[in-house]
Amino acid sequence: MTTPTPTLSTPDLEAVYDALAQAIDTAGPDKAALLLVKLALLNAHALGDAALVQRHIQTALQDL
Repeated sequence: MTTPTPTLSTPDLEAVYDALAQAIDTAGPDKAALLLVKLALLNAHALGDAALVQRHIQTALQDL
């Protein structure tokens, strides 16, 4: 039996989006990339699955 993948509800996902947008604005244009890298590394550590993180990176690169 496989473990179900946790997902966020639409309201929770919207709250995360809003918090991320606010954090990017707070960091400013000179530090936004650094903020996003730090956040990505924190989330990668929390996920604990390098292959999954790499798949997420490839998915995020699509349609930029």
